Amino acid sequence: MTDLSADVVIVGAGPVGLTLAMELDRHGVSTLIVEKRRAGEPPSVKCNHVSARSMEIFRGLGIADDIRATGLPDDYPHSVSYRTTLTGREIACVPIPSRAGRERGDPGPDTDWPTPEPPHRINQIYLEPVLFEAAQARSGITVLNEAEVTDFTQSAGGVRVEILGAGGEALSAQGRYLVGCDGGRSMVRGAIGAKLRGDAVVQRVQSTYIRAPGLIDLMEVPPTWGMFAFNPVRTGVVYSIDGRETWLVHNYLRDDEADFDSIDRDWAIRQILGVDDDFEFDMLAREDWFGRRLVSDKLREGNVFICGDAAHLWVPYAGYGMNAGIADAHNLAMHMGGVFAGWADPRSLDAHEAERLPITEQVSYFAMNHAHEMARKRKAVPPEIDEDTPEGAAARETAGRALYDLNVQQYCCAGLNFGYYYDASPLIAKDGTPPPYTMGSFTASTVPGARLPNVQVDAERWLYDVQGDRFALVRTDTSVDVDALLDAARAAGLPITVIDLPDAPAPYAEALVLARPDNHIAWRGNALPPDPAALVALLRGAKMAEVAA
Repeated sequence: MTDLSADVVIVGAGPVGLTLAMELDRHGVSTLIVEKRRAGEPPSVKCNHVSARSMEIFRGLGIADDIRATGLPDDYPHSVSYRTTLTGREIACVPIPSRAGRERGDPGPDTDWPTPEPPHRINQIYLEPVLFEAAQARSGITVLNEAEVTDFTQSAGGVRVEILGAGGEALSAQGRYLVGCDGGRSMVRGAIGAKLRGDAVVQRVQSTYIRAPGLIDLMEVPPTWGMFAFNPVRTGVVYSIDGRETWLVHNYLRDDEADFDSIDRDWAIRQILGVDDDFEFDMLAREDWFGRRLVSDKLREGNVFICGDAAHLWVPYAGYGMNAGIADAHNLAMHMGGVFAGWADPRSLDAHEAERLPITEQVSYFAMNHAHEMARKRKAVPPEIDEDTPEGAAARETAGRALYDLNVQQYCCAGLNFGYYYDASPLIAKDGTPPPYTMGSFTASTVPGARLPNVQVDAERWLYDVQGDRFALVRTDTSVDVDALLDAARAAGLPITVIDLPDAPAPYAEALVLARPDNHIAWRGNALPPDPAALVALLRGAKMAEVAA
């Protein structure tokens, strides 16, 4: 029996598992990833969107440019269009610039966000190979493909993992921690007794991946990244995969349609596309799915954790399922990295659940409520919406305005990207009330728990670039003496850097703002606290250890 070892064993080499491994490697932690698929095997056509916050994380890993270099062609619009059919009249459009358009400075409702990394529309079949290649290039990461975790046992020293390798070879691995990034049917979640709770079925979607080379030529309005068909016969959405000939078609089933096979797939696709029986296309794959709102009741059992779809499943509005998983990975890697580096108490790992569970629960409701509202609109499509009459024009104008106002919130969701906060965390010095958390908008804040406002430091660098993987003490008043806090941090092994920003814009009203390596604020003030060592103890999780004792 071959024996493998790493600091952390990760189950699943999807975007969440790969991001976790790279973030842990950034903190000097070795990982073994166990993945069922063969090396280089693409995933199914799933997530089509990488959020701005995820792109900030990828920038920290040094791979944001590699991700932006793939996906749709440079000048292909990332806009979202609402039409009577894919080839019919346009009702409304959320204008989102292409990759080249962003570089030119083309306008759009998400182009003024305070970040160097705006969102990127890219399907997972293109994203995942970039992440896989980047992970394989890191010496601290080992990927074991065509292998499956069959069992694991915990002890005080860590986790022993049993693996069935390629060709049936029996393998074992030892790690201090095990993390299940193994999707909605997570074996790890079941093994630790975690239960998904919420709404089992929010919507049902008949989903088909097609190749249709002649589709663009039939369009009355130029193609965009996402195109919704909004008509009384059939409603659905088509996402452009390669910008040329491959498309993902979602057909939303109605309440009286019993199951996925109750609707003729070919007929439904043609109604959504607006093409007749003579139009030729190939069905490449089918992956029908239920939209759910389910969140795990726990994220940890001893030395075993779950992240991503293993921990939460919801309707994929705003593309935030995968992106929430990437945020899970970023958060957990910081906590684990601190434990391995010695500056964090092992009990501080409890903070991961305290920080991430409330956020994922709240986002799940955002997604579900949005899905319900869109379902109501699909049920009430005006019968005259495609008529070449004054009544038809009026119906399109009214529907278009409502569709834009509702959906700009999910496709340009500044709140989901930048507005979430960890106000329940035991590792922050609570001070004030964070701004309301919404999907579409956010208010930048320095309230502890909130995301550190990212500002430009010079022509090339932004604040997160300077911070790197360390704590950052942002000082807007350079006359404030911070030596006592730096001495206390160094004594505890806490990695910290001072970033002087005397001209920092609002909302930097305090002289000092202290942020963690995950870019969330831990403390603020106009002078150091009376006992800097006590603040450092809070950041390290030493206070949690005292309470537990």
